[in-house]
Amino acid sequence: MEIIIYKGCLHDAQKLPSALQTWLDSKNFKSFPFQQECREAYLNGESGILNAPTGSGKTLALWLPCLEEYMWENPDWDKPSNKKNGLQILWITPLRALTKDLARAMQEVCDEIQLPWQVAMRTGDTSTSERTKQRKNMPECLLTTPESLHMLLASKKYDSIFKNLQTVVVDEWHELLGTKRGVQVELGLSRLRAIRKDLKVWGISATIGNLEQAGEVLIPTKKISFIKAKIQKKINVQSIIPDEVEKFPWAGNMGTKLIDKVLPIIEQSKTTLIFTNTRARTEIWYQHLLNHEPNLAGAMAMHHGSLSREVRDWVENALHEGILKVVVCTSSLDLGVDFRPVETVIQVGSPKGVARFLQRAGRSGHRPDATSNAYFLPAHGLELLEGVAMKQATHEITQLGDISHMESREPIQRAFDVLVQYLVTLAVSDGFRPAEIYREIKATYCYRNITEAEWNWCLSYIVDGGEGLEAYDEYNKVEIDETGLYQVNSRKVAMRHRLSMGTITSEPIIKLKFKTGKYVGSVEEYFVSRLKQGDVFYFAGQSLEFVQLKGMVATVQKSKKKSTKIPRWTGGRMPLSSQLSELIREKLETAQTSDEIEIQAIQPILEMQRKWSCIPTKNQLLIESTQTKEGFHIFVYSFQGRLVHEIMAMIIAYRIAQLEPISFSFAMNDYGFELFSDVEIPIEHALSLDLFSVENIDSDIEQSLNQTEMAKRKFRSIAQVAGLLFQGFPGKPKRMSHLHASSQLLFSVFEEYDPENLLIRQAFEEVLSEQLEKPRLLETFRQIQKQEIVLKKTPRPTPFAFPILVDRMREQISSETIESKIAKMVVEFESL
Repeated sequence: MEIIIYKGCLHDAQKLPSALQTWLDSKNFKSFPFQQECREAYLNGESGILNAPTGSGKTLALWLPCLEEYMWENPDWDKPSNKKNGLQILWITPLRALTKDLARAMQEVCDEIQLPWQVAMRTGDTSTSERTKQRKNMPECLLTTPESLHMLLASKKYDSIFKNLQTVVVDEWHELLGTKRGVQVELGLSRLRAIRKDLKVWGISATIGNLEQAGEVLIPTKKISFIKAKIQKKINVQSIIPDEVEKFPWAGNMGTKLIDKVLPIIEQSKTTLIFTNTRARTEIWYQHLLNHEPNLAGAMAMHHGSLSREVRDWVENALHEGILKVVVCTSSLDLGVDFRPVETVIQVGSPKGVARFLQRAGRSGHRPDATSNAYFLPAHGLELLEGVAMKQATHEITQLGDISHMESREPIQRAFDVLVQYLVTLAVSDGFRPAEIYREIKATYCYRNITEAEWNWCLSYIVDGGEGLEAYDEYNKVEIDETGLYQVNSRKVAMRHRLSMGTITSEPIIKLKFKTGKYVGSVEEYFVSRLKQGDVFYFAGQSLEFVQLKGMVATVQKSKKKSTKIPRWTGGRMPLSSQLSELIREKLETAQTSDEIEIQAIQPILEMQRKWSCIPTKNQLLIESTQTKEGFHIFVYSFQGRLVHEIMAMIIAYRIAQLEPISFSFAMNDYGFELFSDVEIPIEHALSLDLFSVENIDSDIEQSLNQTEMAKRKFRSIAQVAGLLFQGFPGKPKRMSHLHASSQLLFSVFEEYDPENLLIRQAFEEVLSEQLEKPRLLETFRQIQKQEIVLKKTPRPTPFAFPILVDRMREQISSETIESKIAKMVVEFESL
């Protein structure tokens, strides 16, 4: 007989508690092998990572063993009792929407098997009264976010909350890994393990390339189980092909022109999710769909993070109930949420990564035996290359089990801003003793290399602000008592800290409210600052007229005027992943012999590119030199994403400028970059001197970019996380100009009086690793060293160059519309 051993008890591995077995039979559920593996590992007291496709039953794979363990250990669980179990399971998720969806499904299981467990949520949306109620009587399972976990750790006698805790499950771990919210999870777990020595920790992930490393980050202290579902999830990917592809493509020109091809897809599906990459694009698509098909009014909604919580809740409930035909959304709905009525997903524009596309595609057919139907709608002709690349990657990952095209998430290390925030959190609650906490954080992945000197700097920082701020009482937060306990005794400091906790920083937001006081949503301050009284803009599916700005609240009223003005939010452009970049190069190389419909559709573009220049192979770097009436252009195509191209352009411009005095302007997209000057660019001479050498690249980066200015901008978010900048009280946030000036002043003070400040050092490191993507930049230069450089002098900008030219034109101020300028350019180029 195969047995399960846990906590000294033996059980038949094939046997389930009768109530669970009856429930499974009533649902006609049959366990997949990975679910059985998960059950056995869990009941044997192991921790681990569960990797399974979206919609395959990942939640039940861990939730049912949690219930089963309790039922075995409490044979009288179904008898009436006044026993309080306390918190047994802590389930951490990255999204509030996901938390709500999971709570509904998990409570349903408990109710149907008549297990008297309560499943509750604790997020930023949880009311004060509900939190107080939970504090007095914790539910058996609490679904929460990383930020709310730290809020619990900031409460007095928090160890009593977790004294009965059996398990922590981190859902969608791949989404948290590589972010400061993931570091919050690491720190929270380090404290919980100290409270509960035998704590089980499980991570759930659907899409990740570095699974083993993900496990090491989440569970660094012991050997863990890796359970992978061997399920071939069926994902049917189709590209929406335009009737005619323009030979001169440019970003955004095609998207909404294909609405007539989108409407039949919506019509034949029960419910369709249309994913866009930005909130602004969501607003645009909602408006265009409604203009093209007014009958969708009432059956269509939009969902993104700047809409009011009331609107988002309504949309999520309506999706569950199947009363919506279509929802236009952003990534706010692409994680783990189970909307059964959704039959189809449409991705508008390239998602820039294979993992992101698979995640979104999995929102449809959210059952193990169902097929996910996903359509890719290109924003311009060349994006069809990305469409066919994603089709190939999807097939190889889901059907062949080849995850080489799946993006990895690199874990963050040495995030001192998150660490000092965490230390103040512990000091706000019951206080801490440094030696104990130092041992705990040294056991985490993020801080495994922290030195004693760095640790002592962190302690000094939270006590008196460090060398640069020790004279200012505002930064003296933590006190040390005679026993060596670090604790916050000031109620004001504690309150301000609780209001500022978290690692998600953004531009200051302005709340939009009607004159009646009803909340509409929020936009960033810089957008409202440009509005005049009477200006009309489009937001949340309606035309709004700006009335006035008072404090950080903008009063608006509905307007009958039509407007094309839409708020723009920062952080909209995502770079192309290296995996997708590699696939695009492969598709280009085989384009002439390919019979794929996407490649066939863009043959006119490719044929003109071959005629005027060439199509580079994977082992070639194409450089085009062109002169127009504007001046002289150099185009370089390495297909490494816009962030890498932005820095490459600056480095290459700096190196060329060392040969002779010359000024440049830049433009770039995901496929390449442009150097533009009013004098001839000595590209051949520069290439003869090894223009793309990795030698001296660090000093060239330093010379070509103003890293100090970039670090100053990065420092603002670090300062917010570290508690240096207080963003204001609820309803009275501080303006962006005030926060910016304060962060600049602090940066200057630290540079002069505290040169060893770890937060300043972190700002420079984050600029290199995140903003400059230095590791990928170096790898790109190394690849170019192995490639043949093909220099083509072209009589006019080629189809590959055209979208880069358009990107530069967008930045220029002109009374002429971008469309009319582009039309003139096309006529001019074709006539040459």
